[in-house]
Amino acid sequence: AARLCSGAGGEAEAADGDGAMLRHLARKLRASGPVTVAEYMREALTNPGQGYYTRRGGVGESGDFITSPEISQVFGELIGVWYISEWMAMGKPNTFQLVELGPGRGTLTDDILRVFKQLASVLSKCDVSVHLVEVSPKLSEIQAVMLTGGKVQPNPEDKSAYMKGVTKTGIPIFWYRDIQDVPPGYSFYLAHEFFDALPIHKFQRTEKGWREVLVDIDPEVPDQLRFVLSPSRTPATQNFIQPEETRDHVEVCPEAGVIVQRLASRIEKDGGAALVADYGHDGTKTDTFRGFRNHKLHDVLSAPGTADLTADVDFSYLRKMAQGRTATLGPIKQREFLKNMGIDLRLQVLMQNSGDTATREQLLHSYDMLMNPKKMGDCFNFFALLPHHRLVHPDKKDRPESKSPLPPVAGFNELILK
Repeated sequence: AARLCSGAGGEAEAADGDGAMLRHLARKLRASGPVTVAEYMREALTNPGQGYYTRRGGVGESGDFITSPEISQVFGELIGVWYISEWMAMGKPNTFQLVELGPGRGTLTDDILRVFKQLASVLSKCDVSVHLVEVSPKLSEIQAVMLTGGKVQPNPEDKSAYMKGVTKTGIPIFWYRDIQDVPPGYSFYLAHEFFDALPIHKFQRTEKGWREVLVDIDPEVPDQLRFVLSPSRTPATQNFIQPEETRDHVEVCPEAGVIVQRLASRIEKDGGAALVADYGHDGTKTDTFRGFRNHKLHDVLSAPGTADLTADVDFSYLRKMAQGRTATLGPIKQREFLKNMGIDLRLQVLMQNSGDTATREQLLHSYDMLMNPKKMGDCFNFFALLPHHRLVHPDKKDRPESKSPLPPVAGFNELILK
């Protein structure tokens, strides 16, 4: 139901005759030769005319994949509780920017805002605003309907945001194309299934050393794409392969590294935290690049622009890219994080309050989907960036007894800090 963990089965879908992107890529490859997997992903997903996200963006049951917030309201509610818990642990600052990267249909933000409304008395003296970073015109329209009832306007006086409005709960909301456009300030960042769709470079160890995996036209079949190895080292091979690397096949997402660096420097300067929820690994997996169409696995090189392309997030790389500017927690499995956040108690309350059997069955089914290790429970991980002072008192080294202990970080409190 969700985008499957790498290695899960599925069937490739036949092309639907929508070959505009394939023709565009074929012309490009014939003219200038093979391209990196990153360049191929960028074209297939975000090309302004034919890209999958710019044209389709298939989240939800009628789309190509379902995400956790689409499965259960509880998921978003617990994340809302996480943000308020961290805001309180950091001394209740008087401003609070909620910044979501790639918000999908806006379901997750909607669930979080419901929690904020329920805890309005706690947030009463705080200036809360919502900032969405979204490149897809189609998805930003869906988000606007979900969050504001469609009452939005273009934002010409502030060039950084392309759209603005007020949420149904009365909070100002803004849309941006890039994280750099979001105004500085005390912010909580959210990236749920965001990093997995960013373009990756793929590398293969050979007898002659590391070579980059590229995408090219198949000379035998003119309208078909294939993977080839670069004849020599590419600039990416020289820049992204670590000397201590032990794997034979490696995927690196430099764009994810840049975004984490930006998040870490913002948190270091302005305060706040970032929560990343995605499927991934801690520097152990090799080939995880895959496609999804109509909830089934789809050949990544077939009918580009009509399927979602994705790769597991390498959390060890994200940790390295934070460059010590912030502390990092995780990755921790989704089922552990949600258990620590009190999902069992929340389920109990909802079960008691639901009058009919169908609703109760749906609640149990959703819970199983989120928590079952064979479904989403072990595939998905939570990872956080926090200011160092959130975990260690600045003067703790000199006077260990001077301060009361810091409150544990919600969701991660079973973890030993790395």
